[in-house]
Formats: sequence, C-alpha cells, structure tokens
Amino acid sequence: MSARSGGVFSALRVRDFRLFVLGQLVSVAGTWMMVVAQDWLVLGLTGGSASALGTVTALQFAPLLLLTLYGGRLADRYDKRALLTGANVLSCALTLGLAVLVLTDGVRLWHVHVFACALGVVNSVEVPARMAFVGELVGSELLPNASALSAAYFNVARVVGPALSGLLISAAGVGWVMLLNAASYAATVVALRLMRGGAGRAGRRGGRVRVVDGLKAAGRFDLAVPLVLVAVVGLFGLNFQLTLPLLAARVHHAGASAFGVVTAVFAAGSLVAALVTTVRRGRPSARLVAGSAVAFGVLEAAVGVVSSYGPSMVLLLLTGGASIFFVQAANHRVQLGVAPELRGRVLALYTLILQGSTPLGALLVGVLADRWGVRWAFVAGGLVSLAAGLGALAAGRRGEPGTVPAGAVAREREPSGGRARP
Repeated sequence: MSARSGGVFSALRVRDFRLFVLGQLVSVAGTWMMVVAQDWLVLGLTGGSASALGTVTALQFAPLLLLTLYGGRLADRYDKRALLTGANVLSCALTLGLAVLVLTDGVRLWHVHVFACALGVVNSVEVPARMAFVGELVGSELLPNASALSAAYFNVARVVGPALSGLLISAAGVGWVMLLNAASYAATVVALRLMRGGAGRAGRRGGRVRVVDGLKAAGRFDLAVPLVLVAVVGLFGLNFQLTLPLLAARVHHAGASAFGVVTAVFAAGSLVAALVTTVRRGRPSARLVAGSAVAFGVLEAAVGVVSSYGPSMVLLLLTGGASIFFVQAANHRVQLGVAPELRGRVLALYTLILQGSTPLGALLVGVLADRWGVRWAFVAGGLVSLAAGLGALAAGRRGEPGTVPAGAVAREREPSGGRARP
C-alpha cells in the first residue's frame, strides 16, 4: 500500500514508526492502568474526596504550565530519541518508588502529591518531544495518518489499561498495578533503541532555537483561533481524568472493576474516532475544528443530564469519540500549519494549552462536584465547550483562508533528512 493510497494504516509501512507504536502501546496501557490505580488510591486515602483527587490531578499537570515551552525548545534542539529514552527511564524509576511505598503500606497522600508532580516535570519534556518525533519518523505526507494512528493506539491502551487495572486492583491490589506500569516503560525504551533511522536528530541545526519563534508562529489568526478554542474546551470540558472516576463512584456506585469499565467505554468511543481520522490527508478547516467542539459540548452536557447506567454508557461512548475527534482536528490544523523546524515549539505551546489547563480545570471541577454534584460538572463543561465552539465558528469565517506561509509549504514538501525508510 502506497503512502498516497489513503489506507488507514499507511504510516505503519515505516519500520521505525511500527516499532514506536508497539512500544507505546505497551507503555501507554501501563500508564492508563496507573491512572486508575492512582485515582483509586487517592479516593481510598481520603474517603472519596473529589477535591483531593482534583489536587493530585492539578499537581501532575501543573509542571506543564511552567516547563512545556522549554521542553519544546529542547525537542527542536536536541536528539528527540535520546530525550524520550531518558524521560521513560525516569518515569519508570518514579513509578517504581511509589509502587514500593504502596506495597509496604507506607504510602501517604503527600507521597502521591510528590510523585505526581515529579512525573509532571518529566512529561513536560516527553510530550512535545514525542509529538514532534512522530513527524520525523514518517515525514509530512504521512503525518496526519501517523498522528491519528497514535491517537488510536493511545485509545486502544485506554480501553485495555483501565479494564485490566480494575480487575488487577480487585485481585492483587493497587501496588501491583503500579509495579506493572513501571515495567511497561521498558517497551518504549527497547523500541527506541532498536530504531535504525535518523529520526530524532533533525533538531540539531545551526543557529539559535528560541521559544519566542514558536510563539510568533502560533500568533497567526488561523492558528490562534483553534489554540484559544482548545484552551477553553480543555479548561472546562476535558477533565475526564477527574470526572470519570467520580461518575463511576458517586453516580453509578461502582467498585474497582466497574470503575475500569466506565473509563474503557469512554476510551472505546475515542478509539473509533481516532480510526476515522486516519483517512485525513490534509489540513482540516477551521469550521470542522469548531463544529467538532460544538458536538462535543452537546454530548458532554447530555452525560450530566442522564443518570441511568445504560444511556449514560452510550453517551460516554459518543462523548469519548467527539473529544478525540475535536482534539485531533485541532492538532492537525495547528501542526500542519507550521514548518517542521518549528513543530517542537508550536506543539509544546499546544500541549501547554491543552494539558496545562488541566490543573486549574481539575480544581474548579473538583470544587463544583463537591458542592453541586458530579453531574453538574459534566453539564457546565459541556455548555461552556458548546459556547466556545459557536464562538469559534463565527470567528473562523474571517480566518478560513489562512494557510501555511509559502516558504513553510516548500519546506514541508522537501524530503525529511531524518525520515525513516519502510
């Protein structure tokens, strides 16, 4: 199958990308097992406090606010493969430390706070390096397909990880789940070291690599609108790391295994949407990005209105699909709107906006859920996302002609010196 044939799995013809996907599939499954285990641990240590869960979530994402732009600068300047290797080794060590504390019954809430914050620091370097690394593995022509496949494996892991985690927590306990997650980082490290292409080294160029250049590039109107939209939706609507466990525990009164099922249902919808977006071959329009935010807002608000288990699961499935479709559309519009040499810094800004809004959003949603109930957290997030999408639809009419500058287009079409061969 040629790169131009429009196949769903076109990017997997690139050997190094196949290795990357296999390693990430194992590692991300372990990470999602850890998410469920950590949430369950916090709820157990605090008697089910939504505010405590929001605090841990905020601490894990807070470093993104401070360090992600610098992480993007590192990604554009240094060997991305080396950065990713180091980040995964550090994540393994941190997770192993927390697992030992849990298994020896020595864990306290402040330990979880410290480890969550430390993992956030590592992620502020790993995330922009990983996102930019995908483009270097496959080249610009296959980038939309590879990005969508990355979202697909992420959501496969998001289905498998929580479901396994719920069963393992019930059978063996939280500590063993965390220990398995620590071991899962080895899959990514091995995959990175087995790669034989030149991907990851494209950032080593002459001249200064400045954060401000990425900020200037993102200031174009056709990039600024989706970035602002992502900021609003991310702050108010994309707080599922907090709201899903609360929905399972408070509305559906679920145990550990059923808690994993709720997360897996949401992820299954995300997986379907990710596979749908693999057929995308060009830069999505501003209208598509804004329209997907509108659809997401309507569905999320509906989750808060419906209380019955069956309809709630159906709406969660659809909401998961709408969320990933929106995030992927915004990602592709931003990523395909800049030249390759700026992607690390622009994607760092995108990551900062998307995930850096999580600390404040988690705190706000935690307080709202404690005072008014978790269902109102879904309704409020959905309505704000709906309003933001409608506003972006109106604003996007004047920015729709925006395209990549001519020089950037020329650079996009040049063969990448760091591209791995199939």
